[in-house]
Amino acid sequence: MDLRQAALDVRERAYVPYSGFKVGAALRTASGTVYSGCNVENVAYPEGTCAEAGAIAAMIAGGDTEIAEVYVVADSPEPVTPCGGCRQKIAEFARSDVTVTMGTTDGLEQSATVADILPGAFANKHMDRT
Repeated sequence: MDLRQAALDVRERAYVPYSGFKVGAALRTASGTVYSGCNVENVAYPEGTCAEAGAIAAMIAGGDTEIAEVYVVADSPEPVTPCGGCRQKIAEFARSDVTVTMGTTDGLEQSATVADILPGAFANKHMDRT
């Protein structure tokens, strides 16, 4: 399955009554399965939940735990990066060399590794005192 198309498809189902800014994300796991998610806003939390977090939640619910590739798409003039919280969530389930591709609905793309978008990511090694 094409990650860009999966992200574009799920983006159309975003629930964004406050911002009107739809974001879609799709990820491929080490097993090859593709999971997707879109952003969701609500009156109590108008900034909502992120598309990447939704895709990761679907991945965990599906029984996978290792991200091999990520694609994020929005209708913006330039590609948007995942928010800080989603960068940390991605880093939790992906190696630092995993590619994150950010795209626009017009086809502009930019790729970076997890390490590039989240340098100094917090990890288990930070809690190891032995």
